[in-house]
Amino acid sequence: MKPTLTLLTALLLAPLAALYAAEPVTIDLTKRTWQGIPGSEHTAKGRFFVSWFTGGTKEPAPDNTVVLSYSDDAGKTFTPPEAIALPTNDGTRVFDPTLWIDPKGRLWYVFNRGNKDTAQHDVWARTCDDPDAAPPVFGAEFRVGYDAPYAFRMNKPTVLSSGEWIMPVTHAEDPIHGWFAGPKQLQGVGISTDDGRTWKLHGALKAPEWALECMVTELKDGRLWMLIRAGGGFLWESHSADKAATWSEAKASSIRNPGSRFFIRRLSSGNLLLVNHYKFTGRSHLTAQLSTDDGATWNDGLLLDERGGVSYPDGVQSKDGLIWITYDRGRNSVGEILLAKFREEDVAAGKDVSRAVTLKQVISKLAKPSLLPPG
Repeated sequence: MKPTLTLLTALLLAPLAALYAAEPVTIDLTKRTWQGIPGSEHTAKGRFFVSWFTGGTKEPAPDNTVVLSYSDDAGKTFTPPEAIALPTNDGTRVFDPTLWIDPKGRLWYVFNRGNKDTAQHDVWARTCDDPDAAPPVFGAEFRVGYDAPYAFRMNKPTVLSSGEWIMPVTHAEDPIHGWFAGPKQLQGVGISTDDGRTWKLHGALKAPEWALECMVTELKDGRLWMLIRAGGGFLWESHSADKAATWSEAKASSIRNPGSRFFIRRLSSGNLLLVNHYKFTGRSHLTAQLSTDDGATWNDGLLLDERGGVSYPDGVQSKDGLIWITYDRGRNSVGEILLAKFREEDVAAGKDVSRAVTLKQVISKLAKPSLLPPG
C-alpha cells in the first residue's frame, strides 16, 4: 500500500533523528584522500557556491560526506570546505550533492543517503533562505519524499513554464542491497506543485545498465526532453508531451558520451548549452557546445579541458551572462575541483572572443605528500 499524502508530508519534514537512529560520524576534512563530483550555483548578488563529496578512501564508502565552499570575489578565492551532512555509524553514506536556487531565491543543497545493508536509499535536502548572508545559514536537513524503495538524484531541478518544479530522479521498484541499483535502475522525475514541500514520482524509463544521472529540458514546443547517461557510447533520450506525467520509450540519442555525467541548460538567450565529452578518449576533452535549434544540432564548441580523467560538469549562468562550469579531475590522485568561466559568444566562436574566458582554475585539490623529493 502506498503512503498517504499525510504520511508523505510527515516524512518530508521529519528530522534526521526520527528516520535514522544511528549517530552522525564526524569526518576530518583536512585528511581527505579523494574528492570529486561537484555542483555549483550563483546568487544574484554575486556569491558563487560549489559543492562536492569526499570522506573515506574512495566512492562508494560508508564515510562519504558532502561539503560546501563559496567565493565572494568572483571565484578568485574560496572558503575551506565545510560538511553540510554527515554519514552515520550504521554505515549510511552521504553523496552526490547538487546546488540549486529556486524561484523564491532559496538555495537548495540536495544530496543522497544510502545504506546497502538496510536497503534504505533516499533523497535529502537543506535550504538556505538568504544565501548571501555572512555566513549563509542552512536549516535542518529533511527527506525529500519519494514513494520508492530506492531513490537517487544527481542534477538540478528545472522550473517549467507552467510553474511546476521537475527534479530528475533515478529510482528502483525493489529494495536494493547494494550501493547501486544496477540493471534495476529506472529513470523518472519528481514533480512538485507546492514549491518543493511535496514531490510525486513520475516515469519508470528503462535504459541500459548503469543508466543514471538524467537531466530534463523544456523545449520551445512545450515538450520535455530527458537525456540519460548510459553505457554504449551515447546518451539516451525520452520525451514527454504532458509535462512529465508520461514519457516515450527511452532510446539512444545521437549525442556521443563515454558513460559519464553531462550538463545541459537553457541560456538567457534561449539557446541550449551542453557540456559533455566531445571527440573524446574516455573521460577527456570536456567541451561546451551550443545549439540554436533546440538540441537538433550542436556546434564544435569551446574546449574546456583536454586532459584525461576530467568529468562531472555542473554549472550556472550568472545574471551578467557569464557561464560558470565546475568539474573534477583525478578523484583519487590530484583530487582537483575545477572551474571554467566563459560567455556564450566564446562557445559560438570556439575561442576566447569575449576576453572573459578562464579555464582549468583549481578551486580545491588534495594535500597529498609528494612521492619524490623536489627536483
